[in-house]
Amino acid sequence: MTRSISILGATGSVGEQTLDLIRRNPEDWQVEVLTANGSVDKLARFAREFDARLAVVSDEGCLPQLRDALAGTGIEAAGGREALCEAAARPVDITVAAIVGCAGLAPVMSAITRGGIVALANKEALVSAGDVMTAAVAKHGATLLPVDSEHNAIFQCLQGNRIEDVARITLTASGGPLRTWTLEELKVATPAQAIAHPNWSMGAKISVDSATMMNKGLEYIEAHHLFPVGLERLKIVVHPQSVIHSMVEYRDRSTLAQLGPSDMRVPIASCLAWPKRMETPMAPLDLAAIGELSFFAPDEQRFPATRLAREAIEAGAGAPATLNAANEVAVAAFLAGQIGFMDITVVVENTLNRYSAPAPQCLDDVLNVDREARAAAREILEHA
Repeated sequence: MTRSISILGATGSVGEQTLDLIRRNPEDWQVEVLTANGSVDKLARFAREFDARLAVVSDEGCLPQLRDALAGTGIEAAGGREALCEAAARPVDITVAAIVGCAGLAPVMSAITRGGIVALANKEALVSAGDVMTAAVAKHGATLLPVDSEHNAIFQCLQGNRIEDVARITLTASGGPLRTWTLEELKVATPAQAIAHPNWSMGAKISVDSATMMNKGLEYIEAHHLFPVGLERLKIVVHPQSVIHSMVEYRDRSTLAQLGPSDMRVPIASCLAWPKRMETPMAPLDLAAIGELSFFAPDEQRFPATRLAREAIEAGAGAPATLNAANEVAVAAFLAGQIGFMDITVVVENTLNRYSAPAPQCLDDVLNVDREARAAAREILEHA
């Protein structure tokens, strides 16, 4: 039976990999909505290929170009943040939320309010608005499926078991491309070196987060909201091979682990087919060829991001949203060559120390904390 799908952030890494899976099974899917920020040519090409009913650019200034690109196709074009949220609220069988950063928060909330299935690839949304978002999921009867490989692994390991029986959840981290570098080497790391991930193909921002270990800090906060077992039962371990994507230990000391290739199409396929399974183009996992699996405790002296994330969620209130906003500002500054690699977490920590926000009660509160935290982070950058 054909299923309808909307992909928010269709031109990004997760969006493109979702479309690759759909391309392999076109008879199974009706693409309702595709969105992008401003990548008009790519968005129009995908909209034409997949016969989407609506294409949306969040940058309204790109709308005339999008309309020209789709002229004569019958595909509707729209632009602006309000149009993006309206598109996210369209009734479909599944919405893939893959807009990177806090920019994806409002569209995700629109999809949740509709009450359908939302495959969430935007970790920043749960980090910044965890309590607000989980309350909306409960209120509107939505189903939230985690696309992040680590959270999807946990989700799979929990199937058929009770959350009350969980003794520990362990998030695995590759450690990124700079895992073995000394402090002195890290201080002079370049953006090109930081985004050269040895295992995963991701966008620049997420790749830098992997290099600083902030992605694992954000995932720690996300796991707290997705799997409410208590912070004391959430752990992080560095696993450079990226074969085990996360583990769940139960009170009888049985541990279930989800293994798979380092390819986002595996967790995406898990969400698209849920509660069933679907074919993917990856080769079978060859453990003999891999040879060995190794594990290390995180080094929070060289990579303090996980400590900052843990302290932020322990502090609660607006601290997680502040952490996320400051990190986005700092990573953008690093990629632009304005600050060094080690300065990313310095900016984040200084922002957390200087700006204290109350607990958000609604989406507008979250967005207000985000704006003020970004302003505080930029002020810190100006005086760096």
